[in-house]
Amino acid sequence: MLDLKFVRENPEIVKQNIRNKFQDHKLELVDEVIALDLEFRNSKQEADNLRFERNTISRQIGGLMSQGKKDQAMELRNKVTEQSDRLKALEEKEAELNKKITEIMMTIPNIMDPSVPLGKDDSENVELNRYGEPTVPDFEIPYHIDIMERLNGIDLDSARRVAGHGFYYLLGDIARLHSAVTAYARDFMIDRGFTYCIPPYMIRSEVVTGVMSFAEMDAMMYKIEDEDLYLIGTSEHSMIGKFIDQIIDEDTLPVTMTSYSPCFRKEKGAHGMEERGVYRIHQFEKQEMIVVCKPEDSMMWYDKLWQNAVDFFRTLDIPVRTLECCSGDLADLKVKSVDVEAWSPRQQKYFEVGSCSNLGDAQARRLRIRVNGEEGRYFAHTLNNTVVAPPRMLIAFLENNLNADGTVNIPKALQPYMGGKTIIK
Repeated sequence: MLDLKFVRENPEIVKQNIRNKFQDHKLELVDEVIALDLEFRNSKQEADNLRFERNTISRQIGGLMSQGKKDQAMELRNKVTEQSDRLKALEEKEAELNKKITEIMMTIPNIMDPSVPLGKDDSENVELNRYGEPTVPDFEIPYHIDIMERLNGIDLDSARRVAGHGFYYLLGDIARLHSAVTAYARDFMIDRGFTYCIPPYMIRSEVVTGVMSFAEMDAMMYKIEDEDLYLIGTSEHSMIGKFIDQIIDEDTLPVTMTSYSPCFRKEKGAHGMEERGVYRIHQFEKQEMIVVCKPEDSMMWYDKLWQNAVDFFRTLDIPVRTLECCSGDLADLKVKSVDVEAWSPRQQKYFEVGSCSNLGDAQARRLRIRVNGEEGRYFAHTLNNTVVAPPRMLIAFLENNLNADGTVNIPKALQPYMGGKTIIK
């Protein structure tokens, strides 16, 4: 969420940012919120004047009563009553205006970094770099579910009977591989100086609206019936929420944390949910990384975060590339974002396995996460990135480590987490 003062003083910058995101339908919101803000400030000024005048009159009433001038005191009391009625009306108006202003400000996009490429949708995202040599073996690579089933590693039919589409049972060495990957990811990030955390798997609505847009919330979150609680769709929401209403000492920044959690997503709008696949599912597990830092450090941490993900996948012999999100594909809260995509030998193309985002002070402003600095208080910057989400990662892992005889190689980095095994068969 932008600073309202910035919008008031720089309406054309805000409007051009909206045009660059190809959201012209939001242009009128800028003028609307500025007009509402003016009305709010005028109402507040009138209310402040009334409070001052009422306090002055109240002191006069006390003086008149002590002098025995009850008639004059009663006249002033009647005036105070009239002012109280007007003040109540103004306070109700302020509350209503403030609600409207907040609702609009929550939908105006954050100002993108100037380096973000312009483009209407994800088809215009820009490839940055490739890491590792993408190869296609001289034997046919089966669909990832077929690989898992041949290794007795997955049961979709039972999961469908128990929970419906978008769920799975992982079994045997595939289940063990899943757990090994998350354990290795945990240690990988700890070795890079991040504090390990297991967060709450449910968050309140105030946190939900603080970390994501209304559209994202509607498409992703499962709500707990009759409770002000939502199942997390990704653990960075719970992790950033940890700092809600906190004033952080500048000397303690940056805060760098890595978290493990299950994640739950409605996947609303995911047309044709795969019946035999684990690319889009309602429940999965993930290792995440988040940073809370000073504004001047956020771009440095942005580069470190996506590089961590690249390095992680390369230790597992999986070729990856980085793809920068263009303006039209950038979520409204984000300043800049890059996807990490893994190579699929079967499809002979890359597919998304993680996303790194710099959100500037948007989440901190919504959640009131402030920093106590030498020159006063300011809003922190927040960033997040996926270390690994095993269901999608398993697809890349199995395809890139598959042998012609159907066995799967286990990279050296993962072998200690698989009991010393070098191969799955």
